This record gives sequence, structure tokens and C-alpha cells, in this order.
Amino acid sequence: MPPGLFVTGTDTDVGKTYVAARLAERLRSGGRTVGVYKPACSGAEVFHGEPVWGDIEALRSAVGLPVAEDDFICPQRFLAPLAPPIAAAREGRTVDAELLISAARRWADRCDVLIVEGAGGLLCPLALPDDGPAVTVLDVAAALGYPLLIVARAGLGTVNQTLLTLAAAEARGLPIAGVVLNEIDAREPEAATNAAMIARCGGAPVLGVIPPGGELPEAVGQALVGEPARSGQLNQ
Repeated sequence: MPPGLFVTGTDTDVGKTYVAARLAERLRSGGRTVGVYKPACSGAEVFHGEPVWGDIEALRSAVGLPVAEDDFICPQRFLAPLAPPIAAAREGRTVDAELLISAARRWADRCDVLIVEGAGGLLCPLALPDDGPAVTVLDVAAALGYPLLIVARAGLGTVNQTLLTLAAAEARGLPIAGVVLNEIDAREPEAATNAAMIARCGGAPVLGVIPPGGELPEAVGQALVGEPARSGQLNQ
């Protein structure tokens, strides 16, 4: 497998796809051939009678792939905006637990760098096999072995959510590339102090804060190319 990064989040809608796509664009502009992979995706909109998954569209656009490559980006796609196993059940389908991991290997000889984006939070169930325990985003991340980039909200509640996510990852021995805070609502007064609190208490580097609709902190790209920030470093 090529070098890569696993982009996860503290929750749904925290900006994982935004971060993954912007990072892919940055690497591509630097001359890298970039692959993007999402193990499972649920929640589609219908345009002209065809389902469209916004996350897949954003990732595909970031690396310039045609629509025909959607099976490489995300081979397991479901319509309802629910956890993948539930969305799959509504369609009379099941999530293939083995494919969640094996499909990522399709990128082995197709890219220099692979960006993987999880679904929901780290403990979100992706598959519910009849003969075994649930397969979570954490399980897929552990199987792939890529460092985790954790995307979190900058506002109220993020300290607890981020520290819990870090604890779950570290309990499995997963490497942490760092945390990036997405300043979804800059009006929240906590946004200015949460980054420093997470850096102090989390034992993982906080790579910076993304202003609403803004660019990624430079340290995010450095973490992927082998120049990780020191534990507790905070770039604002």
C-alpha cells in the first residue's frame, strides 16, 4: 500500500470530507498522484433520477477522477442518511465487512498517496455481520494502519469528544498524525481556547484551526509527508 492518512472525525458533519478533499488537492498540486477512498457512504440526493453522494463527488473532484471511478472511491454506497448497516438494510442489502478493507488495496499501484475518509465518528458501526461483532471505522483504520487525522469542531463540546476519540484510537495502538479543528461557527467563544486545551490534555499534536471555508493549516500536509508536529504543538 502507498503512504497515506486516515481522516476521521469526532462526529458526523464535522468537516471530514472538506479536510480530505482539500488535502488531496494540495498534494495533487504538489505533483503527487493521489487516491481517495471511503469504505462506506450513506445519504444520497437524487438528481435527474440518479443518486448522488456529496462526499464522493467532493473527493472525486479533488483528484480529478471520472464518474466511472466511483467504485474505486467508495464501492459500498447506500441511499438513506443513516449508519451504513441500517441504510443497507433498508435496501435489502448488507455491508460487506471484508470489502471495507480489501477495496482500499485496489489503490496499491494507482497512486503515490492514499487519503482514506471514515464515516461518522471513530466508533461508528460500518458492518453488522451475523457471525461476529460489529465492524467499526476504528476497525477499518486499524486494519489499514494509516496515521489518523482527527477532525473536530472548534466550539462547545469538542474537548470531551476529541479526548474520547484520541483515547479510543490510542487504546488500539493507532498512530495519531494530529487533530485539526474546523471552526464551523466562529461566534462560539470557546473556539479560541479549545485548541490549547486539547493540545495540553490530549497528548497529540493540534495542527491548527480551519477558518470557515478556509485553507488547511500547513502542518496538516506536513504530518502526511513525514514531518509531524511535536506533541502539544499548536499552530494558529
